[in-house]
Amino acid sequence: MPGLKPSVCIDAVFEDVPKAEAIAKVKSCGIDAFEFWGWWDKDLAEIEDAKAKHDMQIASCCTKFVSLVDPATRREYLDGLAESIESAKRLDCPTIISQVGDFREDVSHEEQHDCLVEGLREAAPMLEQAGVVLVFEPLNDLIDHVGYYLVRSEQAFAIVDHVDSPNVKVVFDIYHQQISEGNVTRNVLENIDRIGHLHAAGNPGRNELTRGELNYAEIFSAIRGTDYDGYVGLEYWPLEDPEAGLKQAKSLVVA
Repeated sequence: MPGLKPSVCIDAVFEDVPKAEAIAKVKSCGIDAFEFWGWWDKDLAEIEDAKAKHDMQIASCCTKFVSLVDPATRREYLDGLAESIESAKRLDCPTIISQVGDFREDVSHEEQHDCLVEGLREAAPMLEQAGVVLVFEPLNDLIDHVGYYLVRSEQAFAIVDHVDSPNVKVVFDIYHQQISEGNVTRNVLENIDRIGHLHAAGNPGRNELTRGELNYAEIFSAIRGTDYDGYVGLEYWPLEDPEAGLKQAKSLVVA
């Protein structure tokens, strides 16, 4: 049966904790998956050992942060993606998260959109051959990522349609999209087939899910009524005991 699965972003929730210890803490909360941002600045052998020791799954990691809206950096992006795919395969990680780069003030929005689509179309055969899904991320440009190109989810979903690959989808970050556009439940439900990963944090503040204006119990209940069976990445900075917050978050995700 489809169902939501929690994953913990150890780079956020356990920001200053050694990675092996952080993975052990995630497991102690009854959560069987974790994720992180860059693989290139980690000791992958250490992560592999902790993953095996605690019988964990790596839900996602990022590819290198290279612009997709500038044709001059496309080769660098694709080379970085090739390295990321190899690392994802090594870690048995099914999903790679990609940002798309900052808005280029001297270039039209349409030209940047076309460049982004073309880059992802070039990436798609690499992903399909490897059996890895790339999810690219719209972010809010009001608070956390001023100047970022891709802000609203409808733009991201249109890109998915234009790329037309089962291995290119969207990571829908509920925190970011609440800031950018609101209406998150309807936007998720109407586009669930285009979403390959979810992120969650409280808003305002990007802290525990139980803080702020987002009713995660209702949001997750609605998503559980769909065919989505992917992960919800818990990507926030705790204000209180991290493990207590994760146990609360798990109860919201899998209730």
